[in-house]
Amino acid sequence: MKFLPPPPLRLPLLILLLTAAASAVDIPLGSTLYASDSNSRWPSPNNTFTLAFIPEPNSAAGTLIAALTYNNIPIWTAGPSTTSSAVLRLLTSGDLALLPSPTSTTPLWSSSTANIGVSAASLDDYGNFVLKNSSDAVLWSTFDHPTDTIVPTQNLNVNRTLSSGLYSFKIHQTGNLTLRWNNSIVYYNSGLNSTANSTVRNPILDIQAVGILRLSDPSFSSPLDLAYSSDYAEEGNILRFLKLDSDGNLRIYSSTLGSSGVQNIRWAAVTDQCQVYGYCGNMGICSYNDSYPVCSCPSENFELVDPRDSRRGCRRRVELQDCPGREAMLQLEHSRFLTYSPELSSQVFFMGTQPCRLNCLSGPCIASTSLSDGSGLCYLKSGNFVSGYHSPAIPSTSFVKVCAPAMPNRAVSSVNNGITSRWRLTAWLVVVVVAVTLLGLIIVEGGLWWWCFRNSPKFGALSSQYALLEYASGAPVQFSYKELHKATKGFKEKLGAGGFGAVYKGVLANRTVAAVKQLEGIEQGEKQFRMEVATISSTHHLNLVRLIGFCSEGKHRLLVYEFMKNSSLDNFLFSSEEQSGKHLNWEYRYNIALTTARGITYLHEECRDCIVHCDIKPENILLDENYNAKVSDFGLAKLVNPKDHRYRTLTSVRGTRGYLAPEWIANLPITSKSDVYSYGMVLLEIVSGRRNFEVSEKTNHKKFSLWAYEEFEKGNFEGIVDRRLIGNEMNMEQVIRAIKVSFWCIQEQPSQRPMMGKVVQMLEGVMVIDRPPAPKAVTEGSICGTSITGSSISALSTFATSMAVPSSSSASGKHVDRASSSLLHEET
Repeated sequence: MKFLPPPPLRLPLLILLLTAAASAVDIPLGSTLYASDSNSRWPSPNNTFTLAFIPEPNSAAGTLIAALTYNNIPIWTAGPSTTSSAVLRLLTSGDLALLPSPTSTTPLWSSSTANIGVSAASLDDYGNFVLKNSSDAVLWSTFDHPTDTIVPTQNLNVNRTLSSGLYSFKIHQTGNLTLRWNNSIVYYNSGLNSTANSTVRNPILDIQAVGILRLSDPSFSSPLDLAYSSDYAEEGNILRFLKLDSDGNLRIYSSTLGSSGVQNIRWAAVTDQCQVYGYCGNMGICSYNDSYPVCSCPSENFELVDPRDSRRGCRRRVELQDCPGREAMLQLEHSRFLTYSPELSSQVFFMGTQPCRLNCLSGPCIASTSLSDGSGLCYLKSGNFVSGYHSPAIPSTSFVKVCAPAMPNRAVSSVNNGITSRWRLTAWLVVVVVAVTLLGLIIVEGGLWWWCFRNSPKFGALSSQYALLEYASGAPVQFSYKELHKATKGFKEKLGAGGFGAVYKGVLANRTVAAVKQLEGIEQGEKQFRMEVATISSTHHLNLVRLIGFCSEGKHRLLVYEFMKNSSLDNFLFSSEEQSGKHLNWEYRYNIALTTARGITYLHEECRDCIVHCDIKPENILLDENYNAKVSDFGLAKLVNPKDHRYRTLTSVRGTRGYLAPEWIANLPITSKSDVYSYGMVLLEIVSGRRNFEVSEKTNHKKFSLWAYEEFEKGNFEGIVDRRLIGNEMNMEQVIRAIKVSFWCIQEQPSQRPMMGKVVQMLEGVMVIDRPPAPKAVTEGSICGTSITGSSISALSTFATSMAVPSSSSASGKHVDRASSSLLHEET
């Protein structure tokens, strides 16, 4: 939530508020308001506010409510709706009671203030109706018992709630503003941002007369301005008030004195009304007709509960328990079923679209949503209430369980059938013309290629094989050793070396620049090697280095990758002062951190099989010509060791010092959470420009990552940041967010580390990041009572694995099994 600077005080307005407290006329015990008498009313001294019976807004004719009003707009309501025979009476016992008739003794609602000393009531010019004793001490007031609205000078604290139907609004003890459906689903949770920088003790929300929504707390040096109304500080007799509407949205309204019933929306908490949980009722689908939200049913398998009110939701024409045949899944494109806390803890899984559909069909859930936004998330709705949202901009596919057959809604009436037929004919003509054009271009291009290169010795066999890369299905291209020896000029220009072998620059016959890796220590046979290469090459993502092809010829095993012009990230982070030209500004660094996280998320959560990299470090993060990050060396472990990689002895650890998760050294199962630890260390290095294991006088002779947390605790964020960034333009909110995420990632216990998908969401700013606990002083020399010598961590080399992560109780991460169709879930 964005905090705005405080407005200047307006002295005339302050004087007006102070002088408005004219003595309200006392209402004696026994006084009665009659719903049958339109002149029966209790006004404030200046007639601004009135307590009376009025017609209930948006309800059937003849339905009345006893309400405190401004301009005939209710700001407080006594009890439920009723009829013209009702009365509101201040009983001689001191109880304010809403009675169904003048002779009734059983109230529909009461203030529960009988026999506590109430001697009179009054309504002041602020709109507060109070019950008081003979000493004028307030014993009960509408300000302390709000319904759905608060007005200026009225405070809302953690013990008071605004309610409207199934919706409620209250302030959390942390200062967060929360909107709930059915007192359970939290669909709006606006948290305080870093400018608050204190522990909230007793938050109080109020709306200023000028139109500012403000939060106060004893720990704040001054109140925080949370939102401004769009008519902020405009002159005139205007009442601005905060109201929770029956549609579940929290809004600021303004109404000018004398404009009876006219109220204008000046601010709304939820900008997209379809994001309000339950807006269209159970099984209802919210969409937009121009700029207005409308409600409809998912398909013709459903009907409206109330044809006169589409917001009442939908019901199945045939209930699932009454299905005469088998159940089916109705597919809804560009739709999603809203999932908020606490559902997020039990209804969110990582799986593809078809598993998302099939798991719901075979399980107890009634609907599901598969997000197509790269997150790999699937929502399985197992409750009795489902709230839907449809929009062409939503990258999701949803499914609803119905009795077969699934019957989608008919799109257009018979009036448009002629237009539809003509459109289909035109579409077929376009398809045919495009297909013929493409075929002609392919023939012409193929002829030119054959004519130009058919006699070229430079191409030979390589051209025919490498053409597959450009025209075939994306399978890895097989090169001969002679071809790659020639492409690299005898392996002359060395780009680098890692645990799997050296990497050389090469130029392929079609003039494509590539990186050729000579593998060492290969233990697999020809067939197994080709299978693993096929697996690696089928893993495609914008932030993963692409495998072009391979060579398997006798003892020669080589892999051909796309060439990354700007080499690896470590060349930029840890460059010396003399290499200042290689300095990366903060914008590039943050983008590298985010895109690297997306690439790892794809390996962990979106591939058919979970791929645990096991050697995330700056040397394995490569940068293209635009400094976009791509993760390299993933999925190579099985090329080196075909045995089970889930359990390793210390001597088999082939990760890199400084990035190894504690479970590596402690000989515990390795999961995707091990990569999260390594990524956290890399993220800290991206922010600081220093190795995480660096020890110096500047770090008080402590490992840098531990020293950095101490500085974080002190609020010294600039002390952690790379000194080369100081003085340059830098988004400190992003810096602090990255630092927090890094400390969450490097927690000693895998269960405390977030999944990479959540890491991406935290970096993108769509998740509130709690304060991370201090990482324990774990070193690679002493873990879990195991003494480790320097020789045990033998290789500062690359290690990666593509495997099904074990589902044992000791594993923290995700279990993904190629042959299993069971639900995927995060084990923590």
